[in-house]
Amino acid sequence: MPDRDPTPAHVRVRTAVRRALSDLATTSPDHEPTEAVALVLVACSGGPDSMALAVAARAAHPRVGAVIVDHGLRNGSGAEAERTAAWLREAGLDPVVVRPVLVDPQGSGVEAGARRARYAALDVAAEELGAARVLLGHTRDDQAETVLLGLARGSGVRSLAGMPPSRGIYLRPLLDLPRDVVRAAVPDGAPVVDDPHNADDRYARARVRHRVLPVLEAELGPGIAEALARTADLARADADQLDELASERAAELMRGDELEADDMDDLGPALLSRVVRTWLVDRGVRPGSLTAEHTARVVSLVSDWHGQGAVALPGGVEVVRECGRLRVRPAPSSRET
Repeated sequence: MPDRDPTPAHVRVRTAVRRALSDLATTSPDHEPTEAVALVLVACSGGPDSMALAVAARAAHPRVGAVIVDHGLRNGSGAEAERTAAWLREAGLDPVVVRPVLVDPQGSGVEAGARRARYAALDVAAEELGAARVLLGHTRDDQAETVLLGLARGSGVRSLAGMPPSRGIYLRPLLDLPRDVVRAAVPDGAPVVDDPHNADDRYARARVRHRVLPVLEAELGPGIAEALARTADLARADADQLDELASERAAELMRGDELEADDMDDLGPALLSRVVRTWLVDRGVRPGSLTAEHTARVVSLVSDWHGQGAVALPGGVEVVRECGRLRVRPAPSSRET
């Protein structure tokens, strides 16, 4: 059960959650919590970070529930999920639901497959339960790992921007807090799940966490995680501004479903690539499958046009330049079927 006397770590975590939820009403007009008060759900894996978040949210907001996604990737995960759910109910969270999912590792691996399945389950649960917000337990250390992984992928500024504090109904209240502070706020006796995948070197994030970051701290001095998280904040501000400009220019350049290539000479490289990517996503190309290389090849139809052929993209489509415009069409193999 939650600790009765909050420690400094508890206070910091609760303060972060209250700040993230400051726009939500916590009482009815007569100042009594009611069903009309917005429901907040915590995505709780049973690990220490999400357990600390769940208890802090319960202390910070009158209506808090939890969703536990069972990925089924190891024996006993279902029983662990049920134990976590039972403890959260005793701690006062309601509703608490367990959602088993099937992870498809094809194409992008287990990590990406688990993430897709997890967010799909959270989306459904939030809609069914009428949640106004879903809280995620990522910490500053998680953000630093994400920045390093993005740097390794070489996918540009957006990749370095890391995880946003908010996106739609999803909030990450703990992004400014180090992992050790968050874990110091785990209540005594909580049935914390120690997921062996977090220490499995087959996974890139585990290698970054246990090998790369400790070496950087040792060689460059303390504060690396904080610096990387600060880099994410700066990169996100730049990327958001460029994306907003790109969306405006893409709207101006679109002619129905096509994009005016002849009118893009005034765009610099950074804005040109974003305009093209924005248009491709608008035409139905899935963002998660669209790499920097894909975008660069389409951009070459504008910046290095010499009559080259169509550019193949994921999803069975290709981009062709005709009469000064870019057009997305089914790839030949798709047209044949």
